[in-house]
Amino acid sequence: MTPFSSEQFKDATRQAWDRCASGWNGQTPAIHAWLAAATAAMLDAARITAGMRVLDIAAGAGDQTLEIARRVGPEGHVLATDISEAILRLAQGNARQAGLMQVETRVSDAEALAVEAASFDAAVCRLGLMFCPDPVQALRQMHQALKPGGHAAVLVFSEPQRNPCIGILMTTALRHAGLPPRDPFQPGGLLSLGKPGLLASCFSQAGFTAVAATRIYAPFQRPSARDYLDFVRASASPILQILGRLAPQAQEAAWADMQDQLDVFDMPDGWEGPNELLLAHGARPVA
Repeated sequence: MTPFSSEQFKDATRQAWDRCASGWNGQTPAIHAWLAAATAAMLDAARITAGMRVLDIAAGAGDQTLEIARRVGPEGHVLATDISEAILRLAQGNARQAGLMQVETRVSDAEALAVEAASFDAAVCRLGLMFCPDPVQALRQMHQALKPGGHAAVLVFSEPQRNPCIGILMTTALRHAGLPPRDPFQPGGLLSLGKPGLLASCFSQAGFTAVAATRIYAPFQRPSARDYLDFVRASASPILQILGRLAPQAQEAAWADMQDQLDVFDMPDGWEGPNELLLAHGARPVA
């Protein structure tokens, strides 16, 4: 077995998001509807208010960045970072289009942020920390960036049994690709931080105090399973990387198999995929 290379993993992740940036940005309305309540809870947990300097890590196309900018107002400042330059260009454009001039973007690895120490009042990361090969190191970087007394909050997916759609996608993709099942908690995976107690432990290891974690039920609602798969295909998810090694016809067979299984979540008024997130937060000690 080839040894895991953190740098190769990050490079592949960067390339995947560069390729999918436009497609992900196009799904912003669906993403916003799916994560609106969870995002508000994350910003509340980070205690973001007017005039603050806020660090938004793995910001993507900036849906939550715009929400942060509105909270801090014109006197505040938001630095949105991401490993993908292509997706950050879209985030910057979205902020400018919304008239939110207090947003700045910077290409940066979450595990090596290169920002001034103790310069932010709050820091957040929405559905990005689980992609870090070393999440504790990413949280240490977040901790270092915060002023004493500053708060950090992150959202990740919880354990596999509470996110069955992700399980269906992953197991089906691996089977069609002729690959063995994977440990859902392996570093860098969608569910890698979902093991009970793990995320809070990572926060504590990184030096945070007053650490707490809560579950947030966030079902993904779409008109049909096919619409949900269209969303997945527009992202840089590991599913695309697994199926990318197959011929086009074989890829389509895998997607059709997934749709057949996901149809079980059809509701009378549309499709609703069960989904649960973990919200964890903590503070940098004052002394």
